[in-house]
Amino acid sequence: MGTKTPPHRRKRPAPAPGRAADRGRSRATLRRTLVVLGVVLVVGVGLVATALDRGSDGEGSTDPGAFDLPALQGDGRIRLADFEGTPVVVNFFASWCTACDAELPGYAKVARELDGQVAFVGVNAQETGDPLFMPERHGITGWPLARDIGGRNGSGLHEALGGRGMPISAFYDADGNLLHVDLGALPEPVLRQRLHDLYGTPTVA
Repeated sequence: MGTKTPPHRRKRPAPAPGRAADRGRSRATLRRTLVVLGVVLVVGVGLVATALDRGSDGEGSTDPGAFDLPALQGDGRIRLADFEGTPVVVNFFASWCTACDAELPGYAKVARELDGQVAFVGVNAQETGDPLFMPERHGITGWPLARDIGGRNGSGLHEALGGRGMPISAFYDADGNLLHVDLGALPEPVLRQRLHDLYGTPTVA
């Protein structure tokens, strides 16, 4: 009676050359596919980041340190760089915002008093109605007025500054450096104190 070779010591038949070549080609194809998918992912992330910075319609930049927005009316631009040498207060508003309605009379009054010392810029964001309702209602049509872009419902710069609700105000120094952001409405006395603390302006008229 012959001796049987244990199963674990039996030699397995060598794979057919054709099958080995097919597996090699499959692995190479898989590697190429993964590389292509990786490149597509990287490019896609870059495009999304660019769109968020420039706004969904590519009309400018919502970078808080160098914003460039379309004017609320006409074809002009509202750029942070244009205010070099003057402190800037950027106030966000919308026609539906009751808190904006409450704070804007104080902003309009203080802006008139500080004309030439501090620039006030209005930015319409998250708008669902008439974008000129608040400026016309409170006599701030003489401010540089911009339309926010990108983000959710035209709120790219608003979101980049940390805004969720409305209004918010951003305060820049004369060199364009962002000094402070207030989330929520500022009563006139608080606004005056904020301007005094940041720019040294008087706290009373």
